Amino acid sequence: MLTSRVIPCLDIRDDRVVKGVRFANLRDAGDPVQQAQFYEAQGADELVILDVSATVGQQTTTLDVVRAVRARLSLPLTIGGGIRCIEDALSLLRAGADKVAVNTVAVERPEVLSELAAVVGRQCVVLACDAAQCPNSAQQWEIVTRSGTHRTGIDIMKWVAQSERLGVGEVLLTSWDRDGTQSGYDLELLAAVRTAVDIPIIASGGASSAEHMIAAFNTGADAVLAASIFHDSHTTVHEIKTVLAESGVEVRI
Repeated sequence: MLTSRVIPCLDIRDDRVVKGVRFANLRDAGDPVQQAQFYEAQGADELVILDVSATVGQQTTTLDVVRAVRARLSLPLTIGGGIRCIEDALSLLRAGADKVAVNTVAVERPEVLSELAAVVGRQCVVLACDAAQCPNSAQQWEIVTRSGTHRTGIDIMKWVAQSERLGVGEVLLTSWDRDGTQSGYDLELLAAVRTAVDIPIIASGGASSAEHMIAAFNTGADAVLAASIFHDSHTTVHEIKTVLAESGVEVRI
């Protein structure tokens, strides 16, 4: 049996870790290399690094940060932010990433997903899927891009299914409405996406406790991602995993 994964996330801007609510009001949360080392020592299964200003500012994720983290860590790294073409993705992989996460460029040019899968293998391609509720629409959630500043009107269910067909190997599913709120993952969103794809899903957005993570795993997540509760030292990866294991979730201790 594959173990369930616990993944800290480092949102970075100007080479510093930042955290906010719904991708806004960002505050400094430390040095990315130091934070990454903390999480590896605590037993993290993987690490996700997302440059939250890259697409808006039209620059590629800082390669120096990726190289510095890779030089000190053996954990699998997923890197995203500002990827606009195959060469951007390859540069990140050469710098030490194991997987690349794409959002805005995939929405604007979906064929990039199949192009990436053909060049690096679908196991290296992650769809960073940011979903926001549509209260006044027939569809329940829509995709948002450009660090949450642009609502696309694209239905989440159709988009993830199309992305899987194009060659995506994993979905990083973030609830824009829950991001940074610590109110728990959007389980309804997670359950809906679980019915639409067969590939692994990383639940993201809103976690504040092991109980939230247990609920996500029970709803179909293969991994859970969190930031605020780790950055603010509310708990550690090891403490979370201990509770998960006691509840019957298979994790790597």
